[in-house]
Amino acid sequence: MVPRYSRPDMVKIWEPETRFQIWFEIEAHATDALAELGVVPKEAAKAIWERGGFDVARIDEIEAEVKHDVIAFLTSVAEHVGDEARFMHQGMTSSDVLDTCLAVQLARATDILIDDLDKLLAVIKRRAFEHKMTPCIGRSHGIHAEPVTFGLKMAEAYAEFSRGRDRLIAARKDVATCAVSGAVGTFANIDPRVEAHVAEKLGLAVEPVSTQIIPRDRHAMYFATLGVIASSIERLATEIRHLQRTEVLEAEEYFSPGQKGSSAMPHKRNPVLTENLTGLARMIRAYAMPAMENVALWHERDISHSSVERYIGPDATITLDFALARLTGVVDKLLVYPERMQKNLDKMGGLVHSQRVLLALTQAGVSREDAYRLVQRNAMKVWDSDGALSLLELLKSDPDVIAALSPAEIEEKFDLAYHLKHVDTIFTRVFGSD
Repeated sequence: MVPRYSRPDMVKIWEPETRFQIWFEIEAHATDALAELGVVPKEAAKAIWERGGFDVARIDEIEAEVKHDVIAFLTSVAEHVGDEARFMHQGMTSSDVLDTCLAVQLARATDILIDDLDKLLAVIKRRAFEHKMTPCIGRSHGIHAEPVTFGLKMAEAYAEFSRGRDRLIAARKDVATCAVSGAVGTFANIDPRVEAHVAEKLGLAVEPVSTQIIPRDRHAMYFATLGVIASSIERLATEIRHLQRTEVLEAEEYFSPGQKGSSAMPHKRNPVLTENLTGLARMIRAYAMPAMENVALWHERDISHSSVERYIGPDATITLDFALARLTGVVDKLLVYPERMQKNLDKMGGLVHSQRVLLALTQAGVSREDAYRLVQRNAMKVWDSDGALSLLELLKSDPDVIAALSPAEIEEKFDLAYHLKHVDTIFTRVFGSD
């Protein structure tokens, strides 16, 4: 966890105090269930809730000696509870505590991430409708293609992050399972009803079959989902970075008063936030691979996954939380320049309308091969002139083109509105009746 890229609510989920509090609740709820089943005295279960406590520094001190974190925790709690503490952890194993705690932490972290996505989606939607009909050039291979609108770019992002939200909800459900099944997962020394009770109290589902640990395919899918969302962040960030290039400058990150872009060049206004998001996305995706490698463990249990999850659990969720919040701010304050968009649309002398002329020629009886040749030979003249020549005027002066299309018919093919006639249809698909 890097403080520079962290926000307090998410960080709190992964702090030792929170982790040990969840451990305590798992143990206390399990003891309650054991008391109801008559396995331990009800007075003991009551005493654990009333006098139970722990001290993080003391746990660390004990662990330094015993080299076992759960035993250190139980010892610290026993120092607060007294004799009744001997009834804690009856029939349980360390993984029951560790895995169930991780499920709680990931579920809580996911709730924050879902809220982050909701805020991002709201901002993207607002900007999409704001620029629904703001025309700009669409590019393929980085080259001018045909007109789109800036609102459509935002609608694309909205649809993509909506899919990410759906995946995250599914991943939360998948990872939020409870295992209190004892050594090698057979319930030999603890009743399955204890597991059900703990799961209900902590808002988790029961793990159908645990092998002392919760199967790590669940976690692999979870972190893979975070990686996909990170890739969506990078996609939008990269688009903004390209649009901010001096040669394009159709949009740019907000540049606050007093902000400085370069230590050497006072004129610079760099896309530092979206560049930062690109780097953060790389880190979040990197956490998916070790999560997948954690799936194949030895027999019923080993701890090769444990050290990995101590890193990737906090780091992936904390970093994604920060990245989503940063992207929300970028989109919210993004400076959009419709005049520059129009200027770029007009830059290449009408080349963006070449396909319409091609199709019109084929409709007029010209073969596709000949139609392509006629339009391309005029388009290349415009291209070589860097847009100084007009495709419309060249076509109207080409006798082979005029033989098939009248000047008025050619001019009609250069109507920008034609390309935007289905924007409403796309917006309805993305945003519904809104």
